[in-house]
Amino acid sequence: MVVSRSPAAGPAVEGRLRFGGVPLPLQEAVKVLGVEVDRELRFDGHIKHIAKMASHRVSALRRVASFLDRGGKLLLLLYKVQIRPYLEYAALSWMLCAASHTRRLDSIQRRALRLVDAADPPDPPDPPAQFEPVSPLDSLEHRSDVAALVVFHKAQVQGVPHLLGYDSLRETPREARERCLPSGDAVEVPRSRASQHQRTFVRRVSRMWNIFTAAVPHIQEMNTQSVKLAANRWRLLKPTPLRLVIL
Repeated sequence: MVVSRSPAAGPAVEGRLRFGGVPLPLQEAVKVLGVEVDRELRFDGHIKHIAKMASHRVSALRRVASFLDRGGKLLLLLYKVQIRPYLEYAALSWMLCAASHTRRLDSIQRRALRLVDAADPPDPPDPPAQFEPVSPLDSLEHRSDVAALVVFHKAQVQGVPHLLGYDSLRETPREARERCLPSGDAVEVPRSRASQHQRTFVRRVSRMWNIFTAAVPHIQEMNTQSVKLAANRWRLLKPTPLRLVIL
């Protein structure tokens, strides 16, 4: 695959790449460990594929919903085990995709939640007890942001060995002179004029990390579980999509 946005790049090398004397045909996209990326380093095809697979599974869940337990707890468990992993697999690698794609995945989760909400409440036991509805799920973007902060903490603070080789994750600390970023744990945010690059993991999570560390003290003393809990609490207080925050 030729990685270029120029339409002339492909024909310029076509037929010149050989392996064992056999010409290698050029492809518009390749799949690496289950994640498909195209020649423009976009993940549109991957998002469409996982959305299709997850949508089919939600439809299958709807067909069997009437045969499952009343109350929706088993439906919710099946969604978490059989469907949500499709929507979250390697999410940090394709988090730079456009907002329209993430909304498409969120709509699939809402379909599943509607099935859970539509499930009849269980028959009250004797003596009757109040029915407790199934708690709503966090959004896919919420879970992705929490996972990104945890990974960033492992690279910046813990120095996890298998992440040390990725220089892009080890951002340069800076003196946060801005009033909105009083934390000494702030990092330099890579600058770029390209909208696609502004949504990449390093740039987006660097901005998010600076806001997070300014709101959560003693980040250097936290372990992975503490950071995950703190990120969950902090993210719940941020209803505005973080993709719109510009620093």
